[in-house]
This record gives sequence, C-alpha cells and structure tokens, in this order.
Amino acid sequence: MQLKAGTRLKSTVCETQIIVVKAPADDVALTCGGAPMVPIDAASSGGALDPGQAGKTLLGKRYADEAAGIELLCTKAGEGSLGVGGQPLGLKEAKPLPSSD
Repeated sequence: MQLKAGTRLKSTVCETQIIVVKAPADDVALTCGGAPMVPIDAASSGGALDPGQAGKTLLGKRYADEAAGIELLCTKAGEGSLGVGGQPLGLKEAKPLPSSD
C-alpha cells in the first residue's frame, strides 16, 4: 500500500484507527492485529484478531520505525498491535526536554 502523510486508516479486526504522520517512499504492508489496514471510509469485513499480535494500540501514542521511515498516530485505541512488513512497530519515545538550570 502506498501511504502519504495525512492518510487515515482503520483495522478490520479491532477498533484501532490511525493517521499517517510520516510515510515511507516505498509501498508498505501495514497491519493491525495481523490483518491489513484499510482506508477509514472502506467497509470493514469483520476478521479475527491474531492472538500473537494482540498487543493493544494506545490512544494518542505515536508508533514508528525509523528504518522503514514510517510514523503513525493512534486516533482510536484497539486490541491489535501495529506492524509493517511482518515486523511490529514500536512506541515512539518522547524527546527529552533540555534541563533548565
């Protein structure tokens, strides 16, 4: 799937919804709960959540993979975990603020 910044997607196996913050130049296989994600306005076919990929997505958290060049923002939490090309996406850590002395 070719992604671009601002694209909204949803899971077909849980309630997860995301928005693409940073998109890679190449096509990617973006999944949630083991099933491919679809555009927000697409009809969802109720699939089954893969128990091995039931890691939960958290509302308002960013998920990223620097090597793949992708960053996603969760706009609706769900039971499935996000993945790209079969690899799970990690939670993006907040940047530390400079100390104020």
